[in-house]
Order: sequence, then C-alpha cells, then structure tokens
Amino acid sequence: MELKILPRNVADMIAAGEVVQRPSSVVKELMENAVDAGADEITVVVKDSGRTLIRVIDNGSGMTPDDAVLCFERHATSKIETPEDLSRILTFGFRGEALASICAVSEVSLTTRTHGSDTAVQVEFAASEHLATREVSAPEGTSVSVRNLFYNIPARRKFLKSDAVELRHIVEEFQRVALTRPDIAFTLIHNGKDVHVLKKAKSLKFRIVDLLGGAVAEDVVDVEAETSIVRISGFAGRPEGAKKTLGNQFFFVNGRFFRSPYLHKAVMKAYENLIPEGVTPSYFLYLEADPGSIDVNIHPTKTEIKFSDEGVLFQIVFAAVREALGKNSAGGHIDFDTPSTSEIPVIGGRFEEYHPVSVPTAGVDPDYDPFAGLGGGSGYGGDGFGERPDRGGAGGYGSSWAPSSAVDKREDYGALFEEKTLPSSQIMILDGRFIVTKSASGVMVVNVRRARERIFYERFLGLLGGEGHTSQTALFPVQVNVGVQARLLFDDNAEMLRSLGFEIDPFGTDTVVVSGVPEGYSAEPGKVEVMVRDLILLLSDNHTSIPGMMEQQTAIRFSVLGASGGEKLTSQAEAARLVDALLSSENPEYTPSGKKIISILTLEELEKRF
Repeated sequence: MELKILPRNVADMIAAGEVVQRPSSVVKELMENAVDAGADEITVVVKDSGRTLIRVIDNGSGMTPDDAVLCFERHATSKIETPEDLSRILTFGFRGEALASICAVSEVSLTTRTHGSDTAVQVEFAASEHLATREVSAPEGTSVSVRNLFYNIPARRKFLKSDAVELRHIVEEFQRVALTRPDIAFTLIHNGKDVHVLKKAKSLKFRIVDLLGGAVAEDVVDVEAETSIVRISGFAGRPEGAKKTLGNQFFFVNGRFFRSPYLHKAVMKAYENLIPEGVTPSYFLYLEADPGSIDVNIHPTKTEIKFSDEGVLFQIVFAAVREALGKNSAGGHIDFDTPSTSEIPVIGGRFEEYHPVSVPTAGVDPDYDPFAGLGGGSGYGGDGFGERPDRGGAGGYGSSWAPSSAVDKREDYGALFEEKTLPSSQIMILDGRFIVTKSASGVMVVNVRRARERIFYERFLGLLGGEGHTSQTALFPVQVNVGVQARLLFDDNAEMLRSLGFEIDPFGTDTVVVSGVPEGYSAEPGKVEVMVRDLILLLSDNHTSIPGMMEQQTAIRFSVLGASGGEKLTSQAEAARLVDALLSSENPEYTPSGKKIISILTLEELEKRF
C-alpha cells in the first residue's frame, strides 16, 4: 500500500475526536477560554442539550479582527512561545486546539470586541472552512455560537445519549468551572429555562451553597494545610453525611479541575473506621503547587495530571483531611477552661467523722412461701408440697398476711390471650426477619427480605412488560433536594419510574416531590428520602440495552431496593399473605440472583438434635 498524507479536513476531524467527545466538551472548552479572557460574567445558553446550539457569552478582553480568524487555526495560542513556558502554565487553555477542534465538527460563529473598539468583528467557520468575516455591532467581550454539533459526522452524532444524559454532562462541566472561580458570575440556560444563576460569591463556601445547596455546605469541615510541596485548602464532608451515591468529589490544582483515583484513595484512607463500607463523603480540595512540579499535558482534555512527588502528596492529602476531621469531631467533649463550669467538691480524709457510713442489712425469711394461700390449703396450688407456715417475727409481714384476700382470682384468663394465639396456619415470626411454619415434611423457614425480593422481581418484570401498575399514595408528599444533576436523572427515567409505581415529580431545578411509591415500599418520609438516594445510585449505574436483558436487570435492581427498604414484618396475617404470594411465584426457592429463600428442617433432622 502507498502511504498518503491525510487531507486536512479529515485530520482535523480525527484530532477533534480527542477534544470534542460530546456537547459538554464544547461547553468546558468555551467556558475555560472565557475565564482565561478575564471575564467576570459568563453565560452559557444551550438548546436540545447542545445538539442544536451551544452559545457562551463573556465580557472578557475580546480579540482583534486578525486574532478572531487566527484562533481557529490549530495550535494558535498566546500562552506558549518556548519549551520553558510549558513548566509555567497557570491558565486553562494553552495548546490552541479547542476552537480548531470545535469548528471541524460543527458550524461556528464568533463575535468579539475588544475594550475601547467602536465595532465588533464576526467570523464564521464550518467544517474547518473559513466562510465569512464582517463588522457587526456587539458589546465588549466575546460570544461563540456552536450549531449542529457533529453534523458532518453522522456516526458520531448517532452515538450521543438522550437529551437528559447529555444535559447532565453539561451541568457537570459547568459546575467544575464555576467552583474554581467564585469571583465570576455564571449563568446556565437550557431551552429558555434557567438551570443555574450564580452571582459573584464572597467565598468558595457561598459558591457551594449557590451551586449545590445549603445542605452540602453545612455538612463539610474546613481543610487547611501548607507544606513546602503543596498548599491544600477546601472542605471535606463530615463522616455522618457520607452517601452511597458518588457526587460532590472535586480535586483542583492551581484552579484546574482534575481526576485522581490515587488521591481519592488518600481521602478515603482518612475516613477509615469513620464511615461504613460502600459510602463516599463529599470533598472539595484545592491544591496550589509549583507549576514546574505538575504535568497538565498528559491528557487531551487536561482532566488528568501528573505530579512529580505523588507518594509525598498522598501522605499530605491524607494527613490534611484526617486532621480536619479530628479537629471538627461531632462528639461531645469537656472544656476544662470554661470558668462557669461547677467544680467537683474535694472530699477530705476526715469525711467519715462528720458523715458516718452505714451498711444496710438485708432481712431474709427462710420460711417465705409466695404460693401459700392461693390453693385449697395445700402447698403450691394444692399439689401437696406442704402448707405455707404462718409469717411472724421481725423479718415477717405479720400473721394477718393473706394473698388470697389481697388479690382477686379471675376465672377468665383465657380471654386475655385470645388475640395472641397463633392462627390456624401456625405461622410464627422470628425478629421480623424469618417466618416459621409447618410443612408436609417438617418445618419451613422463610427469609422475609429475600421473599420480598422474589415477589417484587416478578411484579416489576410484569410492569416493565406493559402490565398496569399499582401505587400507594403517601399521606403527605415528601420533598427531597437531590441537586440539579440527579433531578435531570429522574427526568430521563420518568416514564420507567411511573410504570413501576413511583410518583416522582420535579420541583424547581434541584428538587423532586415524591407523592407515591410502589405497593410494598415504605411511604414513611424518612424512608422515602433514603429510597430517593438509593434510586439516584441505581439510575446512575450503566446497564445493558439488550432487549429482554435490560428489563430483567432493571427488575432485579428495583426488587433489591424495595426489599431492603421494606417495613419490619410483625403481623401474622401479613406473614401469611407473604408466604402465599411467594409460593404462587414462578420460583419461590431462590431470589433472581440465585440466593436461597426457603429452608426445610425435616422431622429426621429435628430428631437428630435431641
């Protein structure tokens, strides 16, 4: 085969694939450019989750007409001139790839005006081709409009996810940039509706409140540490606030967001023995280090960073978070310096002279018989164990003591226990977790949680197949703040959740209202909130899209959720209904994941135990 040089437009499309992976990539790059331009007000306008339009407007320094055209060329940058500049990077963008990559896979219109200029310039590109340049009227700053993303790469556009999923990614990138600069006002608008409107914040904590809600900001403690290698500041979540869902875990270095599974392990190590397994705390950690000790150029999207002293940094992060948690312990303590604290009296050596200590003596009557007198004059209930002697003397109650005259004897004790007797089915409940009943060959023991899991599974499988659902309405609707991203997650799965019996409606941009849950789920407000958090985790997990298998996996996930959050079994009638429903299922012996539900103890096995 003969070697050929790729045409420029094809090479640009391939290169663009490294930087522009989805609409959120465009939002990230354009927002970072706006921050680098010195803007203090940035607005992001999105239509159809970025498929139709992404527009980023800023009031930064703007560009000259020549630079407005040159910025679309590959590797056009004002940040780097010599190799040494690579070790002094403190800005978001520096390689000059963002606009070149974006215009290779979309139609781009850039309008910019420098401070003091009378007019603005508008430049239009499409598929890396310069279409037009004209003078227009516009405010100072820059506006970049990206339309019809991936219009010239249909295969790439086809693999974009649903609008709700793509919008969640856009919100995620927006939040990451907004958390780096509380001194900048940010606005995010989707299809004409405000998603985030963030004013300039006094501090990072105020920005967290505006962006993620007051509950998140109240649940963190300050982290501060300074060494010769790095300075660490920010916040770490309290152990009791750790959740099963991932989210609100942020690392920043020199103002740039980055991912680091290695440093995440350092944070989790600091929470050892403080949080249960399977939950993750929130954290917002800002690192400031010498740019020469960091390589920010190891990943096309610059979300992965290489540190020169990773091992030392691990220990510093661990120690900083651990110290912050120790200083802000929620446990009680004694303040020995408080002057108002009452003093503990000092007991002198001659205390007993003024307050003699007396030891009480216990009287014992060896002839005491509590059952005497209850029967017909003989022993314990008349069984011939001897009569109760008369009580007298110093330790007695006197000769007139007679329990038969002090306590009325009832003839209807049986009526008091009629409601407590076992039903005819002879069902017994052990600790609300097991049901014990007779079987043809001995005794049958049923695991309650696993039985519910099997029943829920078959019910949900039918509901996903198109059967009508039944929902139990909560006495009072429960309002749960879940954050913008999770709210969008519920929007994306609204139809499926409704088919299963969940009545969950949006309320504002970051809250949902639960007015109904599937039959068998708990409708208590506290448990509903836990259920919503678990739903977020469940809906966030990727699952197969193969028909048939998808329904089965979804039914399994929701059956486990319903079984784990159910009420403790206390009613024998309810236990009987549960056993009937289980025995009516297709496979009452095993859960969908293959765990045993029923165990039979035969009469022979019982005989061996005695």
